[in-house]
Formats: sequence, C-alpha cells, structure tokens
Amino acid sequence: MAADRTRLRNDMLIASTLVVAGVAIAVLSLHAINAAPPQEIAQATQPLQGTPMPEPQKTTAPAESKPGGERPTTPAPQPARPDDEAQKAGAKPALPPAPAEKTAPPLEKK
Repeated sequence: MAADRTRLRNDMLIASTLVVAGVAIAVLSLHAINAAPPQEIAQATQPLQGTPMPEPQKTTAPAESKPGGERPTTPAPQPARPDDEAQKAGAKPALPPAPAEKTAPPLEKK
C-alpha cells in the first residue's frame, strides 16, 4: 500500500513537472514573438500612380475598316525551313533536321 502511494506520488510529480515545463516554454515563445519588432510586408511592384492625361489634340476620326483592305506593312516572319533556292543561296534552316524516327512517309494524294 505504501509502495502504491509512493509510485502515485512520483507519477504526479513527473506529470506536474512536464505541465509546468510546457507552460514555461509557451510563455517564453509568446514573449519572444511580442519582443521582436514587427516585420513589414514587402511589396513586389510599386503602387500605381495616376498620371495626368494630356489634353487631347484635335485628331481626325480613324479610317473606316473595309473588308479586303490593306494588310499590315510589317514584314512576314521568315519560315523555319527556307525553300531550296534560298538554301542554295546560303540561307540556313532555323531548325535542325528531324530525326529519322520522327519523319513520316509522304502523304498520298487523293
């Protein structure tokens, strides 16, 4: 009977020590969080600022669009594989030739 009381007393002492240690760690952690200076949040881009609109000048109305009108004047992009004449003239293809296993047989015309 005395052994049971001693065993219970030791268990209660260990349990209360663990609870006190846990509370102490929690208090110290909260104190460290509150003691640190507040961190500022970094902003990736500058905030947008309104720019004053320039006074509109007298402009003519845009031309009406017509079906079949002129195409843009920018030059067309060059093909990845220049034609045979261009290759003979010295133009190099932009892409390397396809590997043999990825080359398909020619299509049959119907």
